[in-house]
Amino acid sequence: MKRVKRKGDIKMKFLRVCVVIILLFSGVGFIGCGGGGAEIKAKQNTLGQELTDLDKAYKDGIITEKEYNKAKNDLLKGK
Repeated sequence: MKRVKRKGDIKMKFLRVCVVIILLFSGVGFIGCGGGGAEIKAKQNTLGQELTDLDKAYKDGIITEKEYNKAKNDLLKGK
């Protein structure tokens, strides 16, 4: 026995297809919100900038001369 397609059957099939498409696209959209592929870039200072900041800290009285010399030597040695 062959089933005759009714107008309601076609609408239901169309609705199902639309729902599947919406679910697929919304799933793809949420992947971008997950942060799984996010890159975090740390700010990298040059040696010159670090030495300038260190000098400013010493001149502003934030660190002592001994701390300044040790930190400067460490920076220059690459520690």
